[in-house]
Amino acid sequence: MEKNSKENNVCEEIEKDLETNENCEVDEKEENDVEESLENSEKNEDLEFEGMEEDDMGKKYNKLKEENQKNLEEVNLLNNKLKAVQDTHIRTTAEYENFRKRTVKEKEQLYTDACSDVLKEVFPVVDNLERALALTHEDSSLKEGVEMTLKQFNSSLEKLGIKEISTEEKFDPNFHEAVMHVVDENYGESQIIEVFQKGYIRGEKVLRFSMVKVAN
Repeated sequence: MEKNSKENNVCEEIEKDLETNENCEVDEKEENDVEESLENSEKNEDLEFEGMEEDDMGKKYNKLKEENQKNLEEVNLLNNKLKAVQDTHIRTTAEYENFRKRTVKEKEQLYTDACSDVLKEVFPVVDNLERALALTHEDSSLKEGVEMTLKQFNSSLEKLGIKEISTEEKFDPNFHEAVMHVVDENYGESQIIEVFQKGYIRGEKVLRFSMVKVAN
């Protein structure tokens, strides 16, 4: 009995080996079929290319060339349209920016003109306060009150962006009005030696010219 069992095991192993060999043969056959199919496809493509006549090749080339030319023309047309749109956009942006700056400047000028009309009536009050301060005694309580009032006026002018025109530099007709001229070797050319009335400016607009005495 034991002998028969061993023989059966040997037979089963032989059968398994045969099945494995058969599967390998099937796989090799499939690989060969695939390789043969690829070779046939390449051969057919080569034959098709070789079978094409020169006239057909020329026609196909010309057709491709015409299509390529049309594509280039369309690309150039689109590029021209794009450039035109970009130029229009740039011009529109520049015009808007100029309009915005001009509008801001005009609004600022209108505000300055309005301030100028009002301040022309206020400046004489400031002048009188300064004169009163110069004539008031040092220890007088009146002087303290005038100083506080004048300080409040100057603070309000500063908040409105109004500055006093400097007279430290040489005479400038754009900011100063010369009401007196003297010749004095002790002073330099066009030097301001006395201020009769202070001038004020807001931005680039002169609200009131400084009235001065100029030497040489």
